[in-house]
Amino acid sequence: MADIIKLLPDHVANQIAAGEVVQRPASVVKELLENAIDAGSTLVKLIVKDGGKTLIQVVDNGVGMSETDARLSFERHATSKISDAQDLFNLKTKGFRGEALASIAAIAHVDMQTRKDNMELGTHIKIEGSAVVSQEVVATPVGTSISVKNLFFNIPARRNFLKSNQVELRHIMDEFHRVALVHPNVAFHLYNNGSEMFNLPAASSRKRISHIFGNKMDERLVPVQEETEVVNISGFICKPEFAKKSRGEQFFFANNRFIKSPYLHHAIVAAFEGLIKPETYPGYFLYLEVDPKTIDINIHPTKTEVKFDDEHTLYAILRSSVKHSLGQFSVAPVLDFERDSNLDTPYDFERKEAILPRVTVDASFNPFDTTVAKRKEGISYQKQSAKGWESMYEGLEGLNPEQDFSSFEIESETEIQSSLYAEEGISQETGITFQLQRKYVVSTVKSGLLVIHRNRAHERVLFEKFLSEITVEKGLGQQLLFPLEVNFTPQERAIVSEIQDSLINVGFQFENLEEETVKVTAVPALISESKIGTVLDHLIADYKEGFRDKSLSQAELLAHGLAKNLAIKSGEALDNESQMALVHDLFACKEPTLSPNLKKTYTIISEGDLDKKLL
Repeated sequence: MADIIKLLPDHVANQIAAGEVVQRPASVVKELLENAIDAGSTLVKLIVKDGGKTLIQVVDNGVGMSETDARLSFERHATSKISDAQDLFNLKTKGFRGEALASIAAIAHVDMQTRKDNMELGTHIKIEGSAVVSQEVVATPVGTSISVKNLFFNIPARRNFLKSNQVELRHIMDEFHRVALVHPNVAFHLYNNGSEMFNLPAASSRKRISHIFGNKMDERLVPVQEETEVVNISGFICKPEFAKKSRGEQFFFANNRFIKSPYLHHAIVAAFEGLIKPETYPGYFLYLEVDPKTIDINIHPTKTEVKFDDEHTLYAILRSSVKHSLGQFSVAPVLDFERDSNLDTPYDFERKEAILPRVTVDASFNPFDTTVAKRKEGISYQKQSAKGWESMYEGLEGLNPEQDFSSFEIESETEIQSSLYAEEGISQETGITFQLQRKYVVSTVKSGLLVIHRNRAHERVLFEKFLSEITVEKGLGQQLLFPLEVNFTPQERAIVSEIQDSLINVGFQFENLEEETVKVTAVPALISESKIGTVLDHLIADYKEGFRDKSLSQAELLAHGLAKNLAIKSGEALDNESQMALVHDLFACKEPTLSPNLKKTYTIISEGDLDKKLL
């Protein structure tokens, strides 16, 4: 029998490795930016086109490479970061596996120019699908410039799995932020399709956070500082009142490397317990410094998932540090049992002097004088205020008194609902409904009781209404007398720009969408002015999270988000007319039985079920 085990060719092995290292354009951005940082750069420029599908270029002013190093950098397991396996337990650099450039070159067209400081000329290398096309001498600035073009050009199946340009750009921005936040001493620039999106000068950590997420972020930050034998913690947390539904502003860095740790995230949430609303998440930018021997960062190809030796101690220290910062800067309430708050002087009255009261006496007042003149004088203002009451009835002389508004009927509504009620077997003779625990609406049916889940039913009604407005007809919005100003981060503005057409169809209108402060000039009629900011935050968060579900379209995601935020919640009271309107609207839907989350909206308890319960 012939041998069946064979060594794979290098180009095939590189493509397999690329499946681990390069999942999307953002993966290429991460590897190239980390290499630029390891090269000692003080200025890094990132240039992308079409969400990174057409071009990803990183230009740095680092140490550069010689002709031999430039060629070896594209070989598998070629690296300058480690020399033996023991170095893996004392890592202080980022890219160390030596597979990034080889994997990228296997699935794209790579063009690299590099020069060292002590050399007059540099090296220019072109690689296509792991094959070196050319290598020549070129005049180039000190540092390295790598261009990755036509990603996945030789693997069409992988390219088809990429999302739209806007979605891929958001992932690139996430990777850009993760590198920029941990290296505030390095200047970063990001260009997308020829326009500059970020220009981050070298600054402090607090300034870098404000430059990325907007100037409003500076007033929300609370510093965290703790030094122990196990870990040194520094960074910032956001004040509890600015907690959001989305997870966009949560960053952990361990030894200058972005990491994901649900366990440590739980420590932060536990520290904020009682200070934030349920289902909201606090923002934080925390930097952890631990002994490299106590952390394993090579358990995942992307090196974002790490393992600590003593996670329980780290959890306790992190939770205590955050709680200490919240109390130290008077963010969280502090109990003082020895202080009597009743003796405190209000702030507004601390520097005010006492004012002697003035007493005025009416010398003409006589309580025993009961003359008619005095009584008439006392009630004269009532007669004056009633003058002109005859004018209220002007123009009504020719009106037939038998005509009133009770004679008007909406025949089409009645006819439609009667047919729908007949299909469900619901009796309209009494029209009696009542609420159960302010969560359910109960009505009579021919065979028993109809029990409707108010929240799910209202979500279904609103979902179909908004979906129709987005896809079929434009909804009417109510103009705001005074435009509302909302602050968005660059990522949030990118999402709003992406879904702007759908939001306009629902009734929203925006101004200055390219600036940090966006003006909202009109909103859907169902949204109160006080809830505009909250609804938009939830919409952005739901839309960002919704891309994990590939079965939902953009219109469905937005309609679902609006319905979920505007539907009546459990505990809110409904009058009888609103209860009946909810029942009518539910059975006028195309799919009245299920909510947008595919949960039952109502159930019918038959007479037989009631009889069994009472046996």
